[in-house]
Amino acid sequence: MVKEEKKVVAQNKKARHDYFIEQTIEAGIVLSGTEVKSIRAGKVSLKDSYANIKNGEVFIYGMHISPYEQGNIFNKDPLRDRKLLLNRFEINKLIGYIQQKGMTLVPLEVYFKKGKVKIELGIGKGKKLYDKREDIAKKDAQREIDRRLKDSARY
Repeated sequence: MVKEEKKVVAQNKKARHDYFIEQTIEAGIVLSGTEVKSIRAGKVSLKDSYANIKNGEVFIYGMHISPYEQGNIFNKDPLRDRKLLLNRFEINKLIGYIQQKGMTLVPLEVYFKKGKVKIELGIGKGKKLYDKREDIAKKDAQREIDRRLKDSARY
């Protein structure tokens, strides 16, 4: 069986820091040609983006795709709202999750799969400040353990 190639273009690393990701879902994005070329060049940012459901359709807001240099008049607004391609069953499932208190849709990464631009959405619950501190403490402890193991392996 052939493993599907996935070329990651952009990641939202802050999302996993700010949210507990309960589940992920893959979606396509409606884009223009110049936007796809910009994404291929890696000029996309998910920093302050989020997804929401409006009139039974899923949209992504705040995703910045820089204008393509050779695009001239065909370039679109870099911060425009973009529709996500999901089937009705997936949208209904997302609506059920979003209606729960504190749940939100967070874009995690943009990637190419079989030549198509895809986005991975995470269904997340916001972390409190003490949760973030706890995660940082765990990472520091793991780093210290790894460092000590590495040092003891030398001798």
